[in-house]
Amino acid sequence: EGPESFPPLRNEAAVRVLQGRMKGIQGHCNSCYMDAALFSLFSCTSVLDSMLFMPFPLCDRNVQGILRDEIVNPLRRTGFVRASSVMHLREQLTDKGQCSSFTNAEKDPEEFLNLIMQQILGIEPLLKLQSGDQEQECYCYQIFMDKQEDLVVPDVQQLVERSFLSSDLKLVEIPSCFIIQMPRFGKEYKMFSKIIPSLELDITDLLLDSPRECCLCGDVATLECS
Repeated sequence: EGPESFPPLRNEAAVRVLQGRMKGIQGHCNSCYMDAALFSLFSCTSVLDSMLFMPFPLCDRNVQGILRDEIVNPLRRTGFVRASSVMHLREQLTDKGQCSSFTNAEKDPEEFLNLIMQQILGIEPLLKLQSGDQEQECYCYQIFMDKQEDLVVPDVQQLVERSFLSSDLKLVEIPSCFIIQMPRFGKEYKMFSKIIPSLELDITDLLLDSPRECCLCGDVATLECS
């Protein structure tokens, strides 16, 4: 008999199970970067459920089992994950990642995702990006941009488009999963006090060599003006 699985939470079920006190992933000892990443990746979407079940070439079954049985399944079943479960995962990451500070220090979510997806589970990169003649592969996209006065409360669509434009980036192909990390902020500085989630993301203008219509005549465009 295979491992138990619970489907991601949707619509009314998501509100019922995830709303209220003592819901979500319990924070402890600078775990917020990991708690937020795990909640985003698994609570309401199944797009990365292969991480929980697939026997990837490099896959560490112990880490995979903790992720599935102690974090994702309780989150989807009861809406709550204990800090001790996340600490169990952090201890395993510390053992596997040659990095002694996963159990106590705050990390960048990208560092966590690269470690668990690439080194521990052996998943192929999710994104192919092109800048000029250079093509690069990665697991998530970090939004980088200068402060823009006209954006007070932006949505994710605006941030992704402006970030791609300022970095001269294009998506080589439509990604199976597009993990986006919002602009950095710390205790001293926040670029935006709020960001509105875009429930759908239009990547038409972000795709390399994608046919698009001319904004003047409506025919297929031959030139792109930034």
